[in-house]
Amino acid sequence: MTTIDPITLAVLAGRMEQIADEMDATLFRAAFNPIIAEAHDASHGIYHPETGATLVQGKSGLPIFVGVMAYGVAAVIEKARESEVADGDIWIFNDAHIGGTHLSDMRLVRPYFHDGRIFCWLASVGHWHDVGGAVPGNYNPGATDVFQEAFVLPPVRLARGGEIIEDVVDIVLRNTRLPQSARGDLNGQLGALDLGVKRLDALLGEYGETTIRAALDALSDRAEALMRAELEALPDGRWEAEDFLDNDGITDAALPIRVALELRGDRLTLDFTGTAPATAGPVNIARPTAVAAVYVAIKHVFPAMPANAGVMRPLDVVIPEGSLLAAEFPKPTGGYTETILRMIDVIFLAMAGAAPDRVVANAYGTINALSIAGRRESGTPWVMFSFYGGGHGGSLESDGLNHGNAPISTATIPPLEILEAAYPVMFRQWALRPDSAGAGRHRGGLGALYEIELLEERAEAFLFGERGQFAPQGVVGGAPAALNAFHWETEDGWQAPPLASKMRGIRLERGRSVRLQTPGGGGYGPPSERPAEAVARDVALGYLSAEKADADYGSAWREVHR
Repeated sequence: MTTIDPITLAVLAGRMEQIADEMDATLFRAAFNPIIAEAHDASHGIYHPETGATLVQGKSGLPIFVGVMAYGVAAVIEKARESEVADGDIWIFNDAHIGGTHLSDMRLVRPYFHDGRIFCWLASVGHWHDVGGAVPGNYNPGATDVFQEAFVLPPVRLARGGEIIEDVVDIVLRNTRLPQSARGDLNGQLGALDLGVKRLDALLGEYGETTIRAALDALSDRAEALMRAELEALPDGRWEAEDFLDNDGITDAALPIRVALELRGDRLTLDFTGTAPATAGPVNIARPTAVAAVYVAIKHVFPAMPANAGVMRPLDVVIPEGSLLAAEFPKPTGGYTETILRMIDVIFLAMAGAAPDRVVANAYGTINALSIAGRRESGTPWVMFSFYGGGHGGSLESDGLNHGNAPISTATIPPLEILEAAYPVMFRQWALRPDSAGAGRHRGGLGALYEIELLEERAEAFLFGERGQFAPQGVVGGAPAALNAFHWETEDGWQAPPLASKMRGIRLERGRSVRLQTPGGGGYGPPSERPAEAVARDVALGYLSAEKADADYGSAWREVHR
């Protein structure tokens, strides 16, 4: 077995991460839809030739894909055993029960050959704007199976020996409302894979296969060792936490997400026994997604951990059979974002017992997936899908971030200028939401207020959100944040959804609006420990009303305010 010195390992780790970064950048620049091009809802990586385990992922890619893409690549490896694999072969699929997340995420997987053998696999995943289904944009809060969510594609060959199979492309593009956008995104992903091959050719040509393979093995072992060292530094013990999803989009009944976290030496067990059973509606997730959500939470608690499967070796993740965290096909999984956010929340709540200095309070806890769709005067269909921000939780060191993106990703909120330029809408408001932060020694960040006016004659709107009934929690004595709120405008005034955070088939007319008021983040530490000067500053900035300041912190701030 070849050994590798630390300096060379660091250089090669940077080079390989750069390859994934360049693949990310290639897709971001080439993609047609704003969710990839502007929000960066995509990822690329390098994967083990036999197991599909994640070896390298770029810094711009979504962390949730570190875990799920390993399952997706493993599924392709299994599929590839049915026939001979050639250099230039590419598989495409979006089946969420195989590759995790949801059907909007289209995955391309390609073997990388060196000296006639598969050295590793490359993968590209990106959130396509529309993949069929009953709801434009595919976030269908009323879906009861995957077929109501989107077109389901199992792993199939898209290219053989470098030649694209156009029949497969035709099938995929026939199952979207936006074929031009889909073709642009597909070509961008193909270009990213091509670039990955070129960069790996150069890297192996410079260092040789033996050295690069030794580096990949060493990176996985190093990731494991780092994780074990972090765990050993924490006290042994067992901590439990519970939070809830509002409902499944079908029945207005709360759904518990429970975790028991146990530390013993250099091993960590996360047991989700007691979580709600699989539901009729689309808040289920597949097992790969649940495991990947654990990785994202661990990455937040231990930020030095690399994007490598070795991190998960000291972890035992117990996902109960039959639960909404281990849904089987064809259970709907379109709202996976809401469920993994709650998983991360309960892990933070439990980890606050073991390492209160490392965790933050709960962030706003919903991406508020909002789709508005219609036809232009020319008859051309349009679909505006986007996700929206909120406040992050306070921490030991500071107040939470105002108006950030969800902690499951490094994606960004698409700029309103891009959305207004691409679709017939106008933002009446895009602002911070006062009184939305959880109180604490360090308060949570503020949520946001969005109001979007329709400029076309008519359209339909669909919302898939959460936190309408259960607020983001504080930690170490911090207070919860404000609830999520959604309304739409009619001739009879503003209306609210019966299920609080989910609604489909909202009819809009020109000049009417929808309004989102997103949660803030939970507070960290007792509100009584917040300096009066900090409270007075929040009131002066308009973050906090005088009435709310009195209720949360008492009246001492008024002396400073004078």
